[in-house]
This record gives sequence, C-alpha cells and structure tokens, in this order.
Amino acid sequence: MMYNTTVLMDISVQALLGNATELTNNCNKSDGFKYPLYSTVFSIVFVFGLITNMVAIYIFTCSLKLRNETTTYMMNLVASDLLFVFTLPLRVFYYININWPFGGMLCQVSVSLFYTNMYGSMLFLTCISVDRFLAIVYPFRSRMLRTKRNAKLVCGAVWVLVLSASLPTGFLLQPTTSDKKANATFCFENFSSKQWKSHLSKVVIFIETVGFLIPLLLNVCCSIMVLQTLRRPRTISRGGKLNKTKILRMIIVHLFIFCFCFIPYNVNLVFYALVRTKTLKGCFVESVVRTIYPIALCIAVSNCCFDPIIYYFTSETIQNSIKRKSQVSSTYDVKFSEALQSETSSSLQCSLRNLKAKVFHGESSV
Repeated sequence: MMYNTTVLMDISVQALLGNATELTNNCNKSDGFKYPLYSTVFSIVFVFGLITNMVAIYIFTCSLKLRNETTTYMMNLVASDLLFVFTLPLRVFYYININWPFGGMLCQVSVSLFYTNMYGSMLFLTCISVDRFLAIVYPFRSRMLRTKRNAKLVCGAVWVLVLSASLPTGFLLQPTTSDKKANATFCFENFSSKQWKSHLSKVVIFIETVGFLIPLLLNVCCSIMVLQTLRRPRTISRGGKLNKTKILRMIIVHLFIFCFCFIPYNVNLVFYALVRTKTLKGCFVESVVRTIYPIALCIAVSNCCFDPIIYYFTSETIQNSIKRKSQVSSTYDVKFSEALQSETSSSLQCSLRNLKAKVFHGESSV
C-alpha cells in the first residue's frame, strides 16, 4: 500500500512537471505588433535612406575631385547601405500582407543583405575611426599606411569577411507555408530551433565577437586616444589650423550613431539566441526578448539614414571640396585682377623708364 502511494505521488509530480514544461515551451507570443511597426519604419528608412545615399553617391562620383582613403571607406559604406535599401520594398510588402510571393531565392538574399549591411556598416565605420586615429595621433608615421591602395585592400577584406558569414546564414532560411492561412508563405522569421542550436548559435558568437565587440572597442579606444591627443598643446602647432571643436563634434556624432544603432540590437540578439536555443527558459523572459527584438531591429535598420550624417561631419575633404567649388570663381577673379594690375604696373614702369631715358638723352645732346 505504501509502495502504491509513492508511485502515484511520483506519477503526479512527473505529470505536473510535464505540464509546466509544456506550458513553458508553448508560451504565448506577444510580438504581433512587429508587422505594422516594420512596415512603417522600413518605408521611412527606404525613402530617406535612398535619397541621402544617392546624394552621397553623386557627391563622391561627380562633385568630389580629390579622393583619399577616408572617402574610399565611405563609398563602400554607401554601397552596403544601398544594397540593403533596395530590398526594403519587398520587406514592406511582406509585413503588410504577411505573405512572401517572391520566391525562396529573394527571401534568402534579403536576409543575407540585412546582415551584410549591419556588420559591414559597423566594420566600415570602424575603418573610418581607425583612419582618423592614425591621421591625428600618428600623422607622420602613418603616411605609408594611409593610402588609397591599402584602403581598397581593407575594404575588400571587410566584404569577404561579411559575405562569408551572411550568405550561408541567409541561405539557411527556407520560406514556409502557413497551415492557418491559405496560400501564405512566411519569410524572415522561421529559423527552426534545430537550426538555432546547430548553426545559428555559432554564427551569433562569431558575429557578436568579430562584427560587434571588436569594432565597438576599436571605436571607443580610438576616440579616447584622439581626444587625449587633442588636449596636448603641441597638437595645434603640429597640425596647423586644426579645429579641435570640429573633430570633437565628428567623434561625438560617430560614436552616437554607432552606439545608438547597433548596441540595442546586438545585446538583445544574444538573449534572443539564448531563448531560441532553450538555454534561457521562461515565458516572461521570452516575452521580454521578443518584444525588444523588433524595436531594436528597427533602430539598427535606421543606420542607413544616419550614415550620410557621418559623411558630412567626418569627411573634411568633402566639405573643403564644396567650399572650394563655391570659391573657385571669386578666387580666379581676384588672382586675375592681381595679375592684370601687376602687368599694368610693370608696363607703366617700363614706359616711364623709356621716357626718362629719352629725356635724359635729349638733355645730354643739347
């Protein structure tokens, strides 16, 4: 009798634990708000991102005569932004209709380009920060490193690194058909738990380390060292007309955009991966992570609109080129008038000397 009671108690406990586990695994998803949020934000980003980046392309290719290593990094950043911006109308259509009619290939390419833009932007922004650090802290010793050829090599390495991680991840995703909604195909949100455990968890560790933590540390360290250099009195005499206020403004804008756009998403991505791999369990945790994820994703996508601000504040060459174009005509007129005055003065002096010689020659002959 005692034995039977113990067995029944064990069965009851196991049943309760099983029910609790089942409830934990079947938490109610509270992220339905993401569809109108995504469609609205992505539409805005598409319009502003397309306009601002096309203007940047025009400046880089048509207006900018002098190009250096900084503009090389910026042109690659523009290319990364535009590749992603061109896929946004497809995402907007999907999040409005909750249906993907464009085929599996475009779904996979869109996912790949999102990660390409995200981590490509972080790495190219880091290249700009490191380049500014070398130019200000080590202006003479870095001359051999800061060349357009080396900048192109670095950009090529960034593209290879980013694409080698984003393309395999994007092509893991397979569009799936809904059982509840007839003829509806899902995209962007149907990585299975098995894929998260076998592949995506490793990808998250790699991209968080190489694509986020290292660039973040480099941006912060380079900015601190630049600020320390600007505090030294000899920096002004060494750099000529070095505008400390302007450089400080560049650094603040650069760090703000980097931190604002990328920290929320990448921090939440770690917790999202832990939830999807069942490392973190509990409906409350899953609800919080799933609620934050769409908001952080929208903030990350907005970097396509903010990057052109960095182009303006960072590239002194661009600003000087624009100013040079507006001043070239007036400068030419001033130089021409000065040359004309000089030539007229010299001709007048020559005529006076000839006249004087003739007068003196006439006086001597009389």
